[in-house]
Amino acid sequence: MMPKTMIFEGKTSNEAIEKGLKELKVSKDKVDIKILEEDKRSFFSILTPRVVKVEMTLKEDKKTIKREKVKIDENERIEAVKIIESFVKELVENLPKEKLIYDVKTKDDFVEVNINGKNISYLIGYRGETLNSLQTILNSVLKNKMKTGLRVILDICGYKEERKKTLEDLAVRVAGTVVKTGKSITLDPMRPYERKIIHSKLQENSKIRTHSVGEEPYRKIVISLKK
Repeated sequence: MMPKTMIFEGKTSNEAIEKGLKELKVSKDKVDIKILEEDKRSFFSILTPRVVKVEMTLKEDKKTIKREKVKIDENERIEAVKIIESFVKELVENLPKEKLIYDVKTKDDFVEVNINGKNISYLIGYRGETLNSLQTILNSVLKNKMKTGLRVILDICGYKEERKKTLEDLAVRVAGTVVKTGKSITLDPMRPYERKIIHSKLQENSKIRTHSVGEEPYRKIVISLKK
């Protein structure tokens, strides 16, 4: 597996970058580039050609990873829906007595679950933490009951679409501040799918670049000016 960060050398920064792009087999927009200090091959000889080092980091969050297409027959879909529907029904029946409506169906290689009702923000939690935990549980239930390539996607009261819009608005607003001040801004830690929304929203911005730093679950996005 290719390391995420590598250092390349050249007589100039451009030469070092070209070497790196060729070895990594990617275009320039797929990596973050940092020019390291220029050095000499020998401390004692001023005649020794200088060496410029650049650090190149693959932008793994911008990369669209295609899941391998799996064949799922109709019987498998029907069985998966039954399993998840049964669990969601029991879950809803044990919640505080509010009128809840739920829907379970398959689309492509997903089992989509939508729950709607009044006063159920507690099922979403702060920034969707409870919702994401419930989604993890639903996936575990399905995997324990049957061998399948289907995955469960849960949404509650359209939260995910609203969250997407909130994050896109945040991305545009922060990018504007970065352009105005010239200073990089680091956002709060986000889940992978949330970071992907930010990256996607700003990837066409000719003045802005984004990259992620840190380790999960505290990985953050840095928004900065392109050099």
